[in-house]
Amino acid sequence: MLADIEELVNCESPSDDRAAVARCAGVLAGIGHRRLGVWPERIVLDGRTHLRWRFGDGPARVLVLGHHDTVWPVGTLARHPYETSGEILRGPGCFDMKAGVVQALHAIAALPERSGVTLLVTGDEELGSPTSRELIEQEAAGCAAALVLEGSADGGALKTERKGVSLYRVRITGRAAHAGLAPEAGVNSTVELAHQVLAVQALADPALGTTVVPTRMTAGTTTNTVPAAGEFAIDVRCRTTAEQLRVDAALRALTPVLPGARLTIEGGPNRPPLAAEASGDLYARAVAAAGRLGLTPPARAAVGGASDGNFTAGVGVPTLDGLGAVGGGAHAADEHVVIAELPRRAALVAALCQTALRCHE
Repeated sequence: MLADIEELVNCESPSDDRAAVARCAGVLAGIGHRRLGVWPERIVLDGRTHLRWRFGDGPARVLVLGHHDTVWPVGTLARHPYETSGEILRGPGCFDMKAGVVQALHAIAALPERSGVTLLVTGDEELGSPTSRELIEQEAAGCAAALVLEGSADGGALKTERKGVSLYRVRITGRAAHAGLAPEAGVNSTVELAHQVLAVQALADPALGTTVVPTRMTAGTTTNTVPAAGEFAIDVRCRTTAEQLRVDAALRALTPVLPGARLTIEGGPNRPPLAAEASGDLYARAVAAAGRLGLTPPARAAVGGASDGNFTAGVGVPTLDGLGAVGGGAHAADEHVVIAELPRRAALVAALCQTALRCHE
């Protein structure tokens, strides 16, 4: 497993670099062929490369899901190379989520019967899965379980609840004027942005776990010109679909404060929530399987981050997330994986696959 992870981590695959993701898909296909004995289907959508292994001639019953793209740009390995030290493995993308992909391969390789299992590894998850969402939902349809090999929550906890994600961009159109000679002749998009940012921020509801966060903002062209245009992005996280819809309606109802200013709202819900009821039965099975394997039963956690498991839960498929590597530091310089947990998690995933296959018979 360590050799496979090293090979995969050493092939950098930032999501926005289609060629790099395609190269990584080639490396992953080779690893998968060695472990599973068959080559995957290579699915290219809008230049983004996804891999799919389907086993058996009948309908899929278990979807094992992961992604091989990362947030790290090409060249990161020069600063943060793959390395192992004691019980820890490090390297860009190791925790999120190349170690989990390798665990999936080894788990499926250990199954005495693979018929009914599909392994889908996408190449655009970190971008919000713009090309793979439909593919994921199609592969999940009719399955008894979706097992997501994203990294675990703190201490190895499984992710049994994820917030839904909505992404927006608010564009402001004002009117330019000379900032010194005739500022009153302009419509200041920066000032309008300030009003709208405060209005957006007020839509959050901490009691319900709803966060509405204005993020990147730009406005203006020169320091002596009343800005004619500006925009800002919004990141929304909600535990329920009702909250997603409430915030969406409120954002679309925003109106300009300054006379002459115009607003355009773009975007909307990107991922539905993964509600606790979507994972409850699978989590219980995971605890039972850990007991049979002599492993410490995993804890459960609700997290704010989203994954492709949100999509599988959104189409009504029982989904359990966080089954991948135990470690931490996703998207950060201290990204790491606990080596000793790699075979344990692979064994747990294999046991869950077998349980789901039996229950669907």
